[in-house]
Amino acid sequence: MTDQLTALSKLLAYVLRHRPGAVGVALDDGGWVDVDVLLTALARHGRPVTPDLLDRLVAGTDKQRFEVRGGRIRAAQGHSIAVDLRLAPATPPPVLYHGTVARFLAGIGVEGLQPRGRTHVHLSADQRTAATVGARRGEPVILSVDAAGMHRSGFAFYRAVNGVWLTSHVPPPWITSPRSGND
Repeated sequence: MTDQLTALSKLLAYVLRHRPGAVGVALDDGGWVDVDVLLTALARHGRPVTPDLLDRLVAGTDKQRFEVRGGRIRAAQGHSIAVDLRLAPATPPPVLYHGTVARFLAGIGVEGLQPRGRTHVHLSADQRTAATVGARRGEPVILSVDAAGMHRSGFAFYRAVNGVWLTSHVPPPWITSPRSGND
């Protein structure tokens, strides 16, 4: 992705996940906003984006952060504001993964995985994706989550359109920390 597309992706993620009012738009209860309304608002705030550039961003990112449907756009997941993505509960794979860094392990051991400022905990179906997520903050540590056990115990899981698995929280007993080389 080019620097321009990366900057635009970050801006749209900020607006569509966290602060739509920053550019003067309002999301509906499902997190959607009309593309034309969004583009007009961005231009009004000194960040003009052409429809072609937006299409390239949505089609060209491997993270698939955004959904476009019927002339509307929303973030696929990662919200810190209340939206109802209208995702149906889904049966997760037996094991899901979460990428983090070593400095957070003690807190995770006590509290588990919490959504913090987001509406859900984000989990990955593969270790490579979890490692990429964890690497944003340093040397990644990959945690395994017994998703099948959690699901059998009544925890709800949802799968966003981009493949990210979502759940309300993951208590410590369902998390396996990686072994060190000395174990």
